[in-house]
Amino acid sequence: MYERERSTGNEAGAEATLAVPLPNEVGPPLSAQLFSFATARRLIFAAGGLFLFVLALELLKTGAAGYGRQLIALLDVTTPASALGFGWLLAYLFLSGSPVAAVGVSFFASGAIDSLQTFTMITGSRLGASFIVLFVGFLYYLRGHRRAASISIGVLALLVTAAIYLPALVLGYWLLSSNLIGTMHVNADSPLASFIDVIIAPAVLLAQQYLPEWSLLPIGAGVLLAAFALLDRALPEMDPERSAFRRIGRLVYKPMAMFLLGAVVTSVTLSVSVSLAILVPLSAKGMIRRENTLPYIMGANITTFIDTLIAALIVGGPAAFTIVFIEVFSVTLISLGVLLLAYRPFSRSLLHVQELIVRNNRTLALFLGVMLLIPLLLLFVRI
Repeated sequence: MYERERSTGNEAGAEATLAVPLPNEVGPPLSAQLFSFATARRLIFAAGGLFLFVLALELLKTGAAGYGRQLIALLDVTTPASALGFGWLLAYLFLSGSPVAAVGVSFFASGAIDSLQTFTMITGSRLGASFIVLFVGFLYYLRGHRRAASISIGVLALLVTAAIYLPALVLGYWLLSSNLIGTMHVNADSPLASFIDVIIAPAVLLAQQYLPEWSLLPIGAGVLLAAFALLDRALPEMDPERSAFRRIGRLVYKPMAMFLLGAVVTSVTLSVSVSLAILVPLSAKGMIRRENTLPYIMGANITTFIDTLIAALIVGGPAAFTIVFIEVFSVTLISLGVLLLAYRPFSRSLLHVQELIVRNNRTLALFLGVMLLIPLLLLFVRI
């Protein structure tokens, strides 16, 4: 009886042994499977985001050709100053500058606004985009973090952006109005043109046939926001808690290194709102000092134009591309001039102003009121 039970046990053991996969039959590690799944998912999001991006631009261009002019006329956006305020306010509404810049390029392509108004509208979109950093900082403050550490980065982002973009606005406006650079002969390559003709154009035609003409503009804006949401999901997660961000302390005391880091991170995320919002938790948890973020913000404010350059090339051709290029050139020239020639007094001045703003709730509320009032007033300027 004992031998029989032992034999039965051995047979069960043998069956159990045979049930275990041999080494050469073992599938890929779980981490590799997850990596493949995550990579495939990101590729799907990227493809969907690019498709929606191009579709949104064409919808905006078509809608702007009709009701875009009526919207511009309704708001009386007839001067570069009013276009600056218009782009600024739209960036507040969207909590992002890239969609607003794309809308500005689409308006130009449809003839709703001229080149100078397009230039200032794009500038306004970038001035308003920094508001999202202050918004994120306020949320961190509500979660219990120190107000100075959480909100100061947002205020600093607004100050740095204004300090660079306003002189760049003057320089770029002069370059554009004097036609010193001229129109750059740049065109989208044939695969992209074929993609638009074969896939996007029929979709836009269907929208024109079955949707009211007035709806193309808001639908295009919604599709554009969805496109950026998909593109954001296609990117690797930028987690400030990861070791790569914890090692940022090695670079913070080198302004040029921080400048390049800001440019690279924004190139990867395609959103200055995302790349600057990363600074809020880093500062709130003491991983980076506020004074060391200035060159990072300056670098981020340059490469944020990558998607706008692409949008300009798709819907507006060489003329629109030239407008955005002049914007990039002006911002880059002013940023490098400040970084190489006057960084210390520049940083001391902005940090002093930032400390005055966040020292109490009254001065902070006054600053926020001014930042909301300026674009509203610009909207009614007729020069």
